[in-house]
Amino acid sequence: MSSDRPLAALPLVAIAVPVLNEEHYIADCLASLLTQGDGYRLEVLVLDGGSTDRTREIVAGIQLRHPEVRLLHNPARLQSAAVNQAAREASPEARILLRADAHAWYPPGFVTRVCQCLEARTGPSAGATSVVVPMKTEGHAGMQRAIALAQNSKLGNGGSAHRAGGVSGWVDHGHHAAFNRDFFRSIGGYDEAFTHNEDAELDHRAHLAGGKVWMCREAPVTYYPRKDLPSLARQYMKHGAGRARTLMKHGLRPRPRQMAPVAALLGCAGAVLLAPFWPPFLFIPLAYALLCLGWGAAQAAKARDPSLLPVGLAVMTMHLAWGFGFLRGAWRHRRDRMPPQPQRPTA
Repeated sequence: MSSDRPLAALPLVAIAVPVLNEEHYIADCLASLLTQGDGYRLEVLVLDGGSTDRTREIVAGIQLRHPEVRLLHNPARLQSAAVNQAAREASPEARILLRADAHAWYPPGFVTRVCQCLEARTGPSAGATSVVVPMKTEGHAGMQRAIALAQNSKLGNGGSAHRAGGVSGWVDHGHHAAFNRDFFRSIGGYDEAFTHNEDAELDHRAHLAGGKVWMCREAPVTYYPRKDLPSLARQYMKHGAGRARTLMKHGLRPRPRQMAPVAALLGCAGAVLLAPFWPPFLFIPLAYALLCLGWGAAQAAKARDPSLLPVGLAVMTMHLAWGFGFLRGAWRHRRDRMPPQPQRPTA
C-alpha cells in the first residue's frame, strides 16, 4: 500500500472523528488512522462535543507528535454536526472526506482501499459518490463481549448489509466511510436535526440526487460496543427514533426487518395488558423470552464460554429499546408536524 511519490505530491484526505468522552478509545482509534502508511496524506480533525473526561488531553498529547491532527470544538455536540463542520473547515485541498468513529479500529490500508474505490474512473466502483464498509463488533470482556456477539448476529442486526458477509457492490446504505466532499456538501451534508440514523437519511437524499453508494467489503472496521445493558438500551432507543424520523421525513415504507422489533414490543406489551382477562396471552412474551435466551445459551455453549450467556438479554434489549424508540420517534415527528390549533378569541 506504500507509495513512491514524494509526500507533498500525495493527495490529501480529511478525516472527521467526532468525540464526546472517549478517553478509553480515542488513542487507539487515532493510532490506527495515523499509522496507515499508504498513498495519501492525512488531515485528522477531532471534533469534540464538550468532553468532561481526558479525551481532549489525550488528543492534545497526540497533536504534539502528529501535527496533522487538529482538535476542534463542536458546539452542537452531535456527530452529524461534527462531520458537517469538518466538511467546511478541512483544507480546501482535500477532495475526499472520511468519517471515522472513535469507538472503532481501522486496519492497515483502510484509507487507501476506500479512497481508491471512491476515485476509480474505471472498474466496478466507478461513479461512486460515497463508500461504505462492513462493521464487526468486538468486546474486551464480560457483558461487552455478549453485546458484540448480539450485534454481529442476524437475530440482533436483522441482516443489515454492512453487518453481513458477502462481496463488494452497490448498496442503498451502509456504515459510512468516505465521501466525495463536493457531492456531500452539494446535498447539504447530514441533517443536523438527527441525533442518530443521519447516515441512512443522507444516503436516501444522495440517491435522489443521483449519487451512488459502493460497499467495499475489503475494508472492514472493528467497532467496540457499549459495555452494559442500560447504555445499550439508550443507544438503540435513539437508533429506533432516528429510523422513524427518516421514514416519515421522506414518506418511506419500513422494511419487514425494521418492523420486527416493533412487533415484538407491541406483542409482548399487548399480551401483558390482556393477560388479566385471558392468562394464556402470557405465552407470547414467554415464548419470545425463551427464544432469545435459549439462542443465547446455545451461543455460549457453542463457544464454551459462560460469560456469553447474557447475549440473549442483549438481543432482547436491542429489540425492545429499538421498537420503543421507533414508536416514540414516530409520535414525536407527527406531533411536531401538526399545524397549530387556532385559538378562540377571548371576550
